[in-house]
Amino acid sequence: MINKLLSRQLTTIGLLAMLNPAQPVAGQPDRLFEPAEQDAKGRFINMDKDESKISIKVRAPFFMRRVASSFISKPGAPTRVANDGAYLRDNAMHSEPTTTWIGHATLLVQMEHLTFLTDPIWSNTPSPIPFAGPNRFVKPGIALDDLPAIDFVMISHNHYDHLDLPTLRKLAKRNPETVFFVPIGNGKLLRKNGIDQVQEMDWGDTVSYKTATIHCLPTQHWSKRSLTDTRKALWSSWAVTGPQRRFFFAGDTGYYSGFKKIGEKLGPFDLVAVPIGAYEPNVMMKASHMNPEEAVQAALDLRADNAVAIHYGTFNLSDEPLDEPPARFKAAAENTPLADSHSWVLDIGETRKF
Repeated sequence: MINKLLSRQLTTIGLLAMLNPAQPVAGQPDRLFEPAEQDAKGRFINMDKDESKISIKVRAPFFMRRVASSFISKPGAPTRVANDGAYLRDNAMHSEPTTTWIGHATLLVQMEHLTFLTDPIWSNTPSPIPFAGPNRFVKPGIALDDLPAIDFVMISHNHYDHLDLPTLRKLAKRNPETVFFVPIGNGKLLRKNGIDQVQEMDWGDTVSYKTATIHCLPTQHWSKRSLTDTRKALWSSWAVTGPQRRFFFAGDTGYYSGFKKIGEKLGPFDLVAVPIGAYEPNVMMKASHMNPEEAVQAALDLRADNAVAIHYGTFNLSDEPLDEPPARFKAAAENTPLADSHSWVLDIGETRKF
């Protein structure tokens, strides 16, 4: 009951804010989460603090395997289905709640008469050196030019496979009114690249956007784009809530206690997007990436009605077979409330209603 009343309050504020689409929610109760902590050097810290160090004996062979495997094919990539975007462009007017997997952590979501993207990447290689980055196994599910108008974009963190500047520049040029929501510390990078409609948010910040409310939330990860900027910009998960649907995007994350707290404070969610790939080698990945079993547990913690698997099978990022994450995800969901039709493994380009 409390969650429903809060949702109605935030929705009313959102309707009043339509002439100024993105603004802090006024008169809201105490923040649901404290701002992110920083250490003595100003570097951000996870809620579940992890100070483990990964030895060069693990890192060096891992990166050598990435380079070697970029020259050979890798079986088991997700199926791609044709999607010309026509339904989505028409649905932008009617806003039947849907999600479409573009690939990796990129989803196109339509709900509350809004259309938005998560961590959009249309580039072939997520890297500061385009010709030397991890290769893409499957091209994006929809051509960028076939997308409907995008109201806003949510970025989880600044790793190259999640904050892809070539894609963001194209989206901003395509529609100058698109708003880009980023965790604090990332706005300068976008503005430097000619993207002006940027709103930075800290954990616990809430913004009203037209008919919905956007929540910047904790996650268990890290940030880095150069040799000297480790953890200087924040990482986050996101929720979008409205009178009809509640959606959660985990971004890129390890399993941690915050999922249960988010579920208690903002759930239940109609749909949560959880990353299920890039978990091997475990000793290197566990602190910042979930395996499929952990992803299912995270969705249960979040009180999800449905969970869609993301962040696997698109780029050459880790050691596990490409077709292993979705099989393990579906198996882990058996005998839970997410069994069968409530645990989603989409084809790239597939649109599904929720």
